[in-house]
Amino acid sequence: MHRRQFATRTEARLKIATWITGFYNPRRRHSAAGGLPPEEFERIIAEARERHCQKDQTA
Repeated sequence: MHRRQFATRTEARLKIATWITGFYNPRRRHSAAGGLPPEEFERIIAEARERHCQKDQTA
């Protein structure tokens, strides 16, 4: 992150993951997702996939 050096890979991964979760706003609405927040859009997609898989299994 911005030319910082870390003592271990574990420290780097932890700092990067913390930065990403602080930067990423899961409630922000996205025009590409029809105005839905990312978490809601992903939930809808997962439910649709599950329904599709169940339909394939019964056919």
